[in-house]
Order: sequence, then structure tokens, then C-alpha cells
Amino acid sequence: MTAKLTQKQLAHQLGVSVATISRVLNDKPGVSDEIRERVLELMAQAGYAPNGAARSLATSRTGLIAFVVHQSSHDSREDPFYPFIVAGAESFLSSQQVHILFTSLDDDTMQKPQNFTAVAERRVDGLILAGPDISPNFILYHLSQGVPLVIIDNCLQNSEVNCVLNDDFGGEYQAARHLIQKGRRKIVFLSGPLEWVSSRERGRGYAHALSEAHLSPQMVYAAETTIASGEQAMAEALERWPDLDGVCAANDAMAIGAMRVLTSSGRRIPHDVAVFGFDDIGWSTLTTPPLSTVHVYKRQLGVLAAQRLLDVIADPELPPVKVISGTRLILRQSTGD
Repeated sequence: MTAKLTQKQLAHQLGVSVATISRVLNDKPGVSDEIRERVLELMAQAGYAPNGAARSLATSRTGLIAFVVHQSSHDSREDPFYPFIVAGAESFLSSQQVHILFTSLDDDTMQKPQNFTAVAERRVDGLILAGPDISPNFILYHLSQGVPLVIIDNCLQNSEVNCVLNDDFGGEYQAARHLIQKGRRKIVFLSGPLEWVSSRERGRGYAHALSEAHLSPQMVYAAETTIASGEQAMAEALERWPDLDGVCAANDAMAIGAMRVLTSSGRRIPHDVAVFGFDDIGWSTLTTPPLSTVHVYKRQLGVLAAQRLLDVIADPELPPVKVISGTRLILRQSTGD
């Protein structure tokens, strides 16, 4: 069996720099389509050629699908988002006599995808990778191995892959537009990491709504989308724009953190500051006042991903598709509704 090629060896064979190889493997721009295709093709033919485990996925069936999240992301006690997606996927797969294995990635396995045991030990027929913080390197490695996979709440910018997303742009556009229609004029967006597609699209929707109303977008970026990061981002926003009168948060957890800071600083919600979340998790009805939010059809995301994955397993030659699931506004008292 051919030894795995290093990035340096790949670069030498293709006559390109190691930096170019790294950009391809991490889904970074600045590489031509021709070079990108040659790198991925050489990976498939040589050092990254499908191993016995990956080949077995194409020639036999285990009747098991792995649903994978990053170990440190989206603690279900704080942001119960992915358990509902798993439930949707599991419901559909069970109707097809396929079972689901829920597992998580630690940082070490993310950096060394060849050590991911669900594939290495031939346990599963394919992967549903859920979350914006699953690295392009992990995704592209398994694609190069011929492993059927679909990603949820994530999308590569420079490589084609099957993905299922929310209408993040449309949902945040409608939320910000609603605040504007309610008379708010100094609206801040509390964003998650800019490298996440959901953060970029929600921020873009917010900015588009403000631009249409001839208002200036104001954004604060956080390293994660938790209650704690919402508190930190809200504190920063109040320091920079003390007269703000509206908040659009990247998700409900951040909105809950923002509401805590606003209340502790003496701002009345919604009289002084209106707050909008995103996702419509169960906690959004338990805040004081209840949180207006953008409803995400979480179970449907799981169903759509599972359907697509079974299609790809049945026909590996299907071209990748991007599926967008719609959203709707849920209006509650945090925006005066």
C-alpha cells in the first residue's frame, strides 16, 4: 500500500508550493479550479487514496449512519439545537431501516481525520456532519476518501459538497426589518464567528435591511454563540453605542445573554431596547420578557440531510447540492409584540 503523501510531497509532484496545498486542504481561496482539482485528484490516487475502511463503505452496508458534532460546540443544556436535528434525521432513517450513531469530534480528531474511528473501523455507511465549526480539512479528507457525507449548518466556500442550510439571510433580514418597522433606528447585530456561514449570512441579512432603511449597520463579533458570549458582546455594544435601541442576536443563546446585560444596566426590554434572537429554542419562551426570534425548522433539517445522504450512498456520482430550509418570525414581548 502506498505510504501517505505529505503536503510537501504533494506540492513537489504538482509543482506548486506547500502553501497552495494547504489552501486546498483547508478550503481557502487563492487557488485556481484546475489546481484544486489536481490536488484532490492526486489525494484520491496516491497518499490519500481510499483505504480499506472507505472502500468498504462503497461495497457493503452496515445500516448505520454517523451524526457528528464538534465536542465543544452547542452545549445542548444552553442551546438545545442539534438534538432536534438528530431526532429528525433518526425519524427518517428509521423509516428506511437505517440506524443512527450520534458521536462527537474532539479537537485532536478534527486535526487528524484519519483517526476518526466511525469510518476507520468501518462502522457506518456515511456521515452527517452538523455545525459550523467542523473544519474544512476534516470534511475534505473524508470526501477525498470517497465517504458519502452531508453537512448541516455549514458550507465550504471553495469546494462543492452536499449541504443543508437555513435561510439565514432571509430570516435575519426579516427580523431586522421588523425592528425598523417598529421604529427602531439604532440596531446592533451581535454576531458569531465570521468564518461561520450562518454568521456571515445572518449578518448580511441584517445589514441589507438597515441599508434599505438608510441606517448604518453596527456589528459586534464574538468567538462563539453562547449566553456568555452574548453577555460580552452586549457589554461591548453598550460601551460603543450607549444609545442603541435594538438588538439582533446571531442566536437565542446570545440574545439571552444580551437581555441579562441590558436588564442589569437598567435598560427596559422592549421599552428602551428591543431584542430579537434566532433559532427558536425552548428557552426563548422562558425569558423575561419572552424572546422574539426566528424559527428554524430543526427536525426538517435532519430529515433533509438524511434523505440526501441516502441518495448519495445509493448513487455516489450524484452532483453535490445545497438545500436551503425556510424560516419564519416568532413575535413575542421582547420586541413589544
